[in-house]
Amino acid sequence: MPDRSILETMSKSQLIDLLEDAAKNWLAHDGLWFQAVEGRFGQEAAIGCDADAWRQFTVIEAKRIMQRHGIAEGGGLKALERALALRLYARINEQAAKWIDARTLRFEMSACRVQEARQRKGLPDFPCKSVGIVEYGGFARAIDPRIETRCIACPPDEHPAEFWCAWEFTLPRGE
Repeated sequence: MPDRSILETMSKSQLIDLLEDAAKNWLAHDGLWFQAVEGRFGQEAAIGCDADAWRQFTVIEAKRIMQRHGIAEGGGLKALERALALRLYARINEQAAKWIDARTLRFEMSACRVQEARQRKGLPDFPCKSVGIVEYGGFARAIDPRIETRCIACPPDEHPAEFWCAWEFTLPRGE
């Protein structure tokens, strides 16, 4: 077990800052890893490797969130809404979950560090849709296997200025 004593001396504000830095570091490593694979094997291969990694990571992240925060598997869209708010991305990106009806939750990423960094550099949107389908679909199914995921828009799709990507999570009728 790691020594927690240094964490126990920190204020709540310092711990929140530490968590935000950890999330930024995680994303920086993810991006550097992607760029290394892309530089060596090309973007298509890097996206394929990224999808393979997300297929596993998204389930690990969901299960850890559920365990740490007492979210029961099979908890439906309410459980998913809570878990989405506890992801690493939620610490560094602006996102919102909106209820469409009792069976449908819409999730929008209104500020994305990856896409906005590319925008600042004059680069086109990163085509993350294929990986997002793996990531968000896998995360939702790990929370509740009944949840169906649909991409509303995600680059390279056209998207409105209000969001970079949007996803719809639905429980089938009769569930």
